[in-house]
Amino acid sequence: MLNKMQTIRGGAGDITKPADNIRPQDNLYLAVNSAWIKQAKIPADRPSTGSFDEISLAVEKHMLDDFADFASGKQELPDVPNFDKAVALYKLAGDFDKRNADGADPIRADLNLLRSLRDMSDFNLKAADLFKAGFTLPISFSVDADMKNTKINVLQTSGPDIFLPDKTQYGTKTGDHLQEILKQQTVKLLTMAGFTLDVARQITTVGMAYDAEVAAVVKSNEEWADYPASYNPMKTSDFVKQFADFKADYFLQELFGELPDRIIVQDPGYLKHANKLLSEPEFPKIKAWLLVKYINGAASYLSQEFREAAFPFSQALTGQKELTSQTKQAYHLANGMFSEVVGVYYGQKYFGEAAKKDVEDMIKRMLTVYEQRLANNNWLSKDTIEHAIVKLKALVLKIGYPDKIEEIYNRFQIVPASAGGSLYSNERAAAAVAVNYNLEQLHREVDRTLWAMPGNLVNACYDPARNDLTFPAAILQKPFYDVHQSRSANYGGIGTVIAHEISHAFDNNGAKFDEFGNMKNWWTKADFMEFEDRTKEEIALFDGLTYGTGKLNGKQIVSENIADQGGLTAAVEACKGEADCNLKELFTNFARVWADKMSPELMTTLLAVDVHAPGPLRANVQSQCQDDFYEAFDVKPGDGMYLDPTDRVKIW
Repeated sequence: MLNKMQTIRGGAGDITKPADNIRPQDNLYLAVNSAWIKQAKIPADRPSTGSFDEISLAVEKHMLDDFADFASGKQELPDVPNFDKAVALYKLAGDFDKRNADGADPIRADLNLLRSLRDMSDFNLKAADLFKAGFTLPISFSVDADMKNTKINVLQTSGPDIFLPDKTQYGTKTGDHLQEILKQQTVKLLTMAGFTLDVARQITTVGMAYDAEVAAVVKSNEEWADYPASYNPMKTSDFVKQFADFKADYFLQELFGELPDRIIVQDPGYLKHANKLLSEPEFPKIKAWLLVKYINGAASYLSQEFREAAFPFSQALTGQKELTSQTKQAYHLANGMFSEVVGVYYGQKYFGEAAKKDVEDMIKRMLTVYEQRLANNNWLSKDTIEHAIVKLKALVLKIGYPDKIEEIYNRFQIVPASAGGSLYSNERAAAAVAVNYNLEQLHREVDRTLWAMPGNLVNACYDPARNDLTFPAAILQKPFYDVHQSRSANYGGIGTVIAHEISHAFDNNGAKFDEFGNMKNWWTKADFMEFEDRTKEEIALFDGLTYGTGKLNGKQIVSENIADQGGLTAAVEACKGEADCNLKELFTNFARVWADKMSPELMTTLLAVDVHAPGPLRANVQSQCQDDFYEAFDVKPGDGMYLDPTDRVKIW
């Protein structure tokens, strides 16, 4: 038996590089994917490629072809509510003759509005209108379900998004490099918009200095990964007293016509410093920060010249070699504003009923297996098991695409160029609609039928507030799922995805919510202490592992790793109940779906912001913790994939 110092997590070799003649026993991921890694090419307009990306590209090609046909009149518009608006926006976005001719004209009025801000008093008078118009402010407000009573909505607040992906990057070599690129980009954009070079430089320098102040006090991505920790209720009357110069009471009255009773403070650390950050002495910095935020956000809706000028910072973050084509941008903008509408169209056209029925059967099978595993759990008490099964049985399934389209899409209106509309003006109007629609929800009951993802998205999710599972149509295809591949392979693909999302109901965040989505303790004290100990083991399992340009943060990615662990375990158990079970096929496809190849820049960014472990390590490390993996591939001590039994993390 290997001792702890000899244990290999992640398999032998550099998991980002292909290896010839490597055995599954030494590195499952590379044994399955090395040939693919050698031949796979990252598209010039994308920062990565992999199983998810390849499906996404296929979906994108279908939709690009369809939108081109709809726009040209070659194909009649489908009978999907508001789809005509999506095509109208696609046409506007694709009209680069007009976009190039307009130059910076579409943003002049909004730019002048920000430039005209005189002082903190003027900011207080206009802040609510700016917020409702979709401008980003140095403090954020939104309405969402109350974590402790998810039938109702509640006002929430936090600090703003900062310029870099994570606060931990400020003051580092990587962060300094990114800030320099952003600085150069912003100066260029401001001069293109009409500022003199000296003024553009001054605005950029001051705005970025303010951003660094904000970054020092907001939460890190690791801290945001602790979802329940963002629930800090406060009386709104006490909240407004935190500020001397920022008139929070006037601001909220302007937003709601009243002062709401309560507010949930999501980032208490930011609130402690918000009085200073939103003070009269800081106003010149606030104004500069607003302008830096604004110009970088607006540029992509303008001319090709503006798009190209706004690309360097994104390129530095992702390593994407080329700017997305004009046609693709037009589709992605239409898809972005009308995501659910486009997703319903995709689901209706490309998602078959036979596949839906088979996937529903697999989901029910996974739920049955999960219930059996909970009932037979050897480390939980009977009382906790009973509560867990109640939560499991209350899960709501959302498969393919929704039956109804959310009300907000009826409110989006596209003003064509013939009526004076531009891409920018329509995007700005939609942003205002979205903000006001969200604010309206404060006194409305939570709509639990809403979908978190559109049908054409290659993903899946669990929503702890609604205790529901969403499986969009786009992910229900090969290699995740195919009616023509073996049931065992499907368990290694979509089976693990299904059980992964189920497991989120019992990860370190989901475990704190009940069957109604309310944050409530349904555990015995002893059971939860044991769960926390196992969670720490999952953190340690991944913490410090090297991947490409950096190391993994075990705390930041723990919830997804718990879900991976539970997902693979349940999928293996379900497969073993099939007459033609072949665990080699299951583990092989599990490794295949995590095939991934990305730029070094994207690796660095994802390690800083992503709550998921890199796909290759998800494939190997979770397989290493499955006893059945050792039997299926005859893995022995000394093999690269061998993990000491005492180091194999088992939770669900």
